[in-house]
Amino acid sequence: MQARSLFSIIALGLGNLVVGLSILLPMAMLTELSSDLAISIGGAGLLTSLGAAVVCVSPPLVAWAASRIDRRALLSAILFCLAIGHFASSFAPNFSSLLLIRLAMLAFAGAFTPLAAETAALIVPEQNRSSAVASVLLGWALALAVGLPTVAAVVPLIGWRTTYALIGALAAAGFLALMLGLRRGLVGTPVVFATWFAVGRNRTLLLLLLITGLLGAGQLVIVAFVGPLLTQLAGATSGQIAVVFALFGAMNVIGNVCAARLVQQLGALNTSVAFMICILAGLAAWALGNGLFWAMALGAAIWGFGSAATAAMQQVRLIGTAPRLATASVSLNHTALYLGQAIGTGIGGVLFARDQSGAIGLVALTMIALALALVWLTRASPNLEGTKFDQETIRLLARALDRAWERYSESAPMKEDATSAHAELATFIVAMAQNGERDEDRLSLKGYMKLRAMRSMPRPDDMA
Repeated sequence: MQARSLFSIIALGLGNLVVGLSILLPMAMLTELSSDLAISIGGAGLLTSLGAAVVCVSPPLVAWAASRIDRRALLSAILFCLAIGHFASSFAPNFSSLLLIRLAMLAFAGAFTPLAAETAALIVPEQNRSSAVASVLLGWALALAVGLPTVAAVVPLIGWRTTYALIGALAAAGFLALMLGLRRGLVGTPVVFATWFAVGRNRTLLLLLLITGLLGAGQLVIVAFVGPLLTQLAGATSGQIAVVFALFGAMNVIGNVCAARLVQQLGALNTSVAFMICILAGLAAWALGNGLFWAMALGAAIWGFGSAATAAMQQVRLIGTAPRLATASVSLNHTALYLGQAIGTGIGGVLFARDQSGAIGLVALTMIALALALVWLTRASPNLEGTKFDQETIRLLARALDRAWERYSESAPMKEDATSAHAELATFIVAMAQNGERDEDRLSLKGYMKLRAMRSMPRPDDMA
């Protein structure tokens, strides 16, 4: 990999770290915000719930509206807004202004991660795409595994205002890195808005998106209030709270690595079920161990092991279920996740405000159990990952299929039924990939030529 490309990947990873910290930040400072701004813990939780509600809108809308905009300008602008927003937050005179600033700066932040992953695939050779995308996505994992525990440990020492300013400086550094590292002229694959409506007509995709939403809601019921819950239920100190965050984050990374190895042997469905059971077991340990710090910490570690891996498997299953709709379904998966987090945080805030913090663990447990039950309804969905393609290759095939179909649909109507034509095109592209073809441009071109050939072939009723 060239030095310029390597620097670009590092810059994208740094940007993803900033976005992750920006979304997660209030969770690590609820007590300090509540005390300094004279609001309840549940009220401070609105920074997370309403923030997630705003973030959930941006992935599909930005992917559609800005699909032809230069990636350097778009991604840099998102980090610039985050930098200004965090600096402004450090001077917020009251909670209302802090909330308004947060909602404004997060308006486009949710789109950064999928756009950054797509951009990484554009700037490196084909053989390096999987590792490049993984490196970019590592930024979010580091935000959870390192950033959040660090914030939880230092906020009691330096205050929330200084912490906001430091995150603003990190966002400014990310902005400069992207401006220097990314070359001009990087434009992603155009998104066809109609494909999102097709997702809405696919029962299995809707169930998978519902599962994602339940996973987000069930976990954020607790995660958004981890610090206050540990303090109230187990008498934890700020240091102990930081340890729980660190345990959760570290096990999150380890679980993701293990899932990447297991999915090739077990398939995405079985891997997903296995790691959902880990989340369920961890939440059970947390809920039943109320009042015992070591039991709650152990529960957080087990739950963390399953968390990120389950999210990754959801994306793999969406892509495998309907490859031609992958661009839309993956964007909507981010929306479902953030929407679920907003709902979960809202429920947690209501329970906390009503002094029912002991019931929060049971609510989380119920939501994850429901998500696991819904997996049974999706067990018959196709498994493209059974071809032993890695996740980035599956995305590549989906992009190639989208490009071929869009190019053809712009030039001529399809004689054959669109559904069967899509299926035949998908089979054709997968077959080429199984024979060793991995270049997205060539796959797209050959797919387009295949569609043209299908149009020129006489139909049975024409021959009668």
